[in-house]
Amino acid sequence: MKEIELLAPAGSFEKAKIAFLYGADAIYCGTSSLSLRTRADMKDDDLEKTIKYAHEKGKKVYVTLNIFAWDEKYEEIIEMAKKLEELKPDGIIAADVGVIDALKQYAPSIPINISTQANIISLQDCNFWYKNGAKRVIMAREMNKEQLKYIMENKPKDLEVEIFIHGAICFAFSGRCFLSDFLSCRSANLGDCAQSCRWSYNLYAEEKNNPGEMMPIEISEYGTSIFSSKDLCLIKELPEIIEMGIDSLKIEGRLKTEYYIASVVNSYRNAIDDYKSNPEKFDYTKYLKELEKVKTRGLTSFYFNDRNNKDIQEYSGRQYNENYEFGGKVVEYNQEKSTIEIKNKLQVSDILEIIIPNQIEPYEFTIEKLWDEETDEDIKEISPGVKGQKVKMKLPIKCEKDWILRRKK
Repeated sequence: MKEIELLAPAGSFEKAKIAFLYGADAIYCGTSSLSLRTRADMKDDDLEKTIKYAHEKGKKVYVTLNIFAWDEKYEEIIEMAKKLEELKPDGIIAADVGVIDALKQYAPSIPINISTQANIISLQDCNFWYKNGAKRVIMAREMNKEQLKYIMENKPKDLEVEIFIHGAICFAFSGRCFLSDFLSCRSANLGDCAQSCRWSYNLYAEEKNNPGEMMPIEISEYGTSIFSSKDLCLIKELPEIIEMGIDSLKIEGRLKTEYYIASVVNSYRNAIDDYKSNPEKFDYTKYLKELEKVKTRGLTSFYFNDRNNKDIQEYSGRQYNENYEFGGKVVEYNQEKSTIEIKNKLQVSDILEIIIPNQIEPYEFTIEKLWDEETDEDIKEISPGVKGQKVKMKLPIKCEKDWILRRKK
């Protein structure tokens, strides 16, 4: 069975480490101003550190330069291209043909991966980019499986294909959206999307016989988040995708937490490995159970199975999980008192789950005691006050540094 790459988001060096720990083969990350996630915490020094760390572990890093650039951006783009030529990431993700032209000139040894922002939806598109030097194409999320199969069967053999399998979906076609810029002067195509499609809206219609009389249009009892889509989830379809021969499976979410990255990457890592070792016994439900614990919106297969699928909108506008949340991260394991960096309020009697790398079932336990990290005094509860705040607790199994703890609400 063909090797398949699990590609995870990394909005910071710490998130990159978590992604690799929980089974990612590669991560993608962007510079602070030239990717479509300018609010991600990945500075140029962190980028260099991330590439070095990944290569030491035999992992890959793809760097995003996928903004649509005004002329005034090209001086910075050229400087970054020169820097990447020295740093040697495993690929650069881009969509703007001007940016791609600059990359060819100033980072000629780095493979170019064509971003989903380029709206690649056909074999003709794939052939064009292949002829123009692309190593990989990242397909539009709007494609269905029959279209993908046709491309996989007819594309140039050494052209790699990447698809999104999990995460947020833009209301606009492949993320090419101007709504945020129009409403809040924050351009999605320059990496500063305000997620205007997630807002709630009030709709009114003017009465034909009474000009100026506006009547409200109510979508449903959930409100009017009419532009907000559910999140993509193709865990059930994973066998078809693997058999299709797709080269890379991409998870969206560079602005998501380490907890989200650990949970989602671990689920897909286990699912891929289990299917490859025993296809007949593949049961997607146990992986979906884990993915459900970190969802903040509904999940959808989007158009993968059916071009006429209508189950893609999240009318409730939910952005939280009422059952689980990020509990903490292991800083140092000790048989009696381990040090935990807390992410939400923790108290004695809370139920936690340890997310174990390469194991789909988490380990559940109840907090029996907490100790102040500095004084070692017994405490009943602790709430995050400053970034990096820590507490001590007894863990029921041996844990490694950076393992993630999930808290049941």
